[in-house]
Amino acid sequence: MHILGISGWSGNGKTTLLTRLIPALIAKGFTVSTIKHAHHRFDIDKPGKDSYRHREAGAQEVVISSPNRWALMHENRDGVEASLDQLLANVSPVDFLLVEGFKSEDFPKIEVWREESGTKPRVGSDPTIIAIATPDSVADVQVPVLDLDDEDAIAEFIIRTFKAEVSAHEKAG
Repeated sequence: MHILGISGWSGNGKTTLLTRLIPALIAKGFTVSTIKHAHHRFDIDKPGKDSYRHREAGAQEVVISSPNRWALMHENRDGVEASLDQLLANVSPVDFLLVEGFKSEDFPKIEVWREESGTKPRVGSDPTIIAIATPDSVADVQVPVLDLDDEDAIAEFIIRTFKAEVSAHEKAG
């Protein structure tokens, strides 16, 4: 499983790129999953639902399943956020696992940056950044500059970088 981060400061377009990059990689025959880091509280469950009531009653984990999907909700009752390694241990193998966030962790990343955001690119200070995706020109960078608006070219860059091959499942199909 190839792990690649899509990183950058908030408001630069990480999620937008991911939602275009996922189908671009899938169209080339690869399987893709994602991990998204949130800096705020979030809930994927609703008050009044049975699974919500299970968690509120104190269950450490609740699995909810239907014919369409299943989800595992794990409560950090001690207030300690799971590490990226702990999260990776719970992900089924795929060709590419795209990670949004976790920009301080040590794994390869493509930085998403827009000059209009008013932020400075991290590419010069983070050795794990292997490319920068931007609609703007960037001077004095030692990594490839990718067109943020060309998800197919970014997908090709990812495939070449990881020398990835279409999964055995796709080859058999």
